[in-house]
Amino acid sequence: MSITLWFDPICPFTWRTSRWVRDVATRRGEPVTWRFMSLAILNEGKEIPERLHKAHQKSRAALRVLAAAEEGFGQPAVDRLYTAIGHRVHDLDDDLTPDTLAAALADSGLPSDLLRAMDDTALDTLVSESHHLGQSRVGTESGSPVTAIDDGPGFFGPVVASVPAADEADRLIDAIRLLSTVPVFSELKRERAPLS
Repeated sequence: MSITLWFDPICPFTWRTSRWVRDVATRRGEPVTWRFMSLAILNEGKEIPERLHKAHQKSRAALRVLAAAEEGFGQPAVDRLYTAIGHRVHDLDDDLTPDTLAAALADSGLPSDLLRAMDDTALDTLVSESHHLGQSRVGTESGSPVTAIDDGPGFFGPVVASVPAADEADRLIDAIRLLSTVPVFSELKRERAPLS
């Protein structure tokens, strides 16, 4: 089984989902492909609160750095850098600033000159292509994260309020895998629990 996760690094729910995916994949020896998803692209032309707009712009800069890391050093670099960014932003509550990105690059063992990618708008094409591929896998406009198993459809989510323990994590991935094999399955939703 292979897992593909489209992520926007600013999203706290996505961070928890990514840690669940990473845990399951590591324990089972299954590959994860990290793909870029942009809430800035998703919300272009929409009326959103200014605080969200600012957060999306910071995330756009981080996505450029992640894209440059992938171009230069492959998927393992994306995994390490997203882990470092997410830990600082979502676990330590750091703001997603250039200083935070610089520290995350150092934490992940990547060259500091990747920070210049923050302003490289040419990388927006790579991010946009990845974003639109994820949206097409879901089939409708969808937020972050998007998860796909093997060559199956993409699903928005799953949204988890905290990283599930190993037994729950395994049951959840098995459920997603099963649902992805049922072509007529379309949607499942309940009240969103608060982050924990």
